[in-house]
Amino acid sequence: MGINCLTNLTKRGLLQLSEQRFFLNSGVCIRSQFNQNKQQQCRAYAHNFSKLKNPDSGRPFYVPKNPHRWYSSTPSPSSSKQKVGLLAWYLGMLESRPIITKSVSSGIIYGVADLTSQAITMSPSGSFDLIRTLRMTGYGLLFLGAAQHVWYNFIGRVLPKRDIITTVKKLTIGQLTYGPFVTAVFFSYNAGLQGENGNEIAARLKRDLIPTIVNGLVYWPICDFITYKIVPVHLQPLSNSSFSYLWTIYLTYMGSLKKAVVE
Repeated sequence: MGINCLTNLTKRGLLQLSEQRFFLNSGVCIRSQFNQNKQQQCRAYAHNFSKLKNPDSGRPFYVPKNPHRWYSSTPSPSSSKQKVGLLAWYLGMLESRPIITKSVSSGIIYGVADLTSQAITMSPSGSFDLIRTLRMTGYGLLFLGAAQHVWYNFIGRVLPKRDIITTVKKLTIGQLTYGPFVTAVFFSYNAGLQGENGNEIAARLKRDLIPTIVNGLVYWPICDFITYKIVPVHLQPLSNSSFSYLWTIYLTYMGSLKKAVVE
């Protein structure tokens, strides 16, 4: 009796598949495009099938209560709402408190990047230098976030277009002005907090600044092109800080080098 009923039910399911895009497979209903009527029909088929027993085991077939949620191609509403809610909150903070939001974001990225840099260069018996990490976090929090806000808003007003020529102009100006400026501030800030005097800071800049800028020309033009060409102005500091993660691993390593010899 159960096998005959199963055969009849399968035939009905195949007919419904051709007309309504439903698929019945071991009592599980998968949707392609659900409306209210189709959901009700799907639950009815699943309910009828749940009364049947597997002839091999004698146990009822398992049918989930909400199969369309389990096998839908759409994401879970709760997880989607959480992601959208977090993004909406961050964008709202950028609107209401742009400098603070960008500064905190930059500080977090610089702190994590410094920990990564230390982990890469650390000896097996070494330990993290949290004071150094605080210095790097402070640079992003106290200086770089605000500097990014001012720079990207300024360059966006002066060169508002996003065509190729304008984008190349933006990244060229940035590499010649903004990049060397923030790098020099970084070395000076870091060296000053380590107790170096003016002559020692000048010697460090003479030794490290130009090589760092030259190495940056290999990395930053591509990052700046993506930032200026694609990313909206209010998100460009976040994009820059995100690209800064890899760069900061190198930069914090350079900043941790020993004092330069004063001539």
